[in-house]
Amino acid sequence: MFALVVRVELSDGHEEAFDRLVSETLGRIEGEEPGTFASVVHAVEESPQSRILHELYNDYEAFETHEHNSHTQRFLTEREQHLRHDPLVWRLSTKAGLASARGDRDRRQLTEVVDP
Repeated sequence: MFALVVRVELSDGHEEAFDRLVSETLGRIEGEEPGTFASVVHAVEESPQSRILHELYNDYEAFETHEHNSHTQRFLTEREQHLRHDPLVWRLSTKAGLASARGDRDRRQLTEVVDP
């Protein structure tokens, strides 16, 4: 597995627009990227203008496919107007862990939690 963790700091008043952009992009990821195991965006309780993005891919090739998709390119371009500064990005390779593959049903439920 390959993972990406990104922290972004949003400009004042851009939280709703950024979250809407994320929601639109997650819908496309779910429908078009079978190699994306999970894509989750968290708001930071102590910092309402912060978002943490966790992305988990079956392998590095799935990540590369994700990066080249039109919806990802759109997200990367449009997010710039909402950011206070460049995001912090960590690329992670799995050393140990446990993942439960319970099928598409659980993947949709995860998206529904992120995108109510």
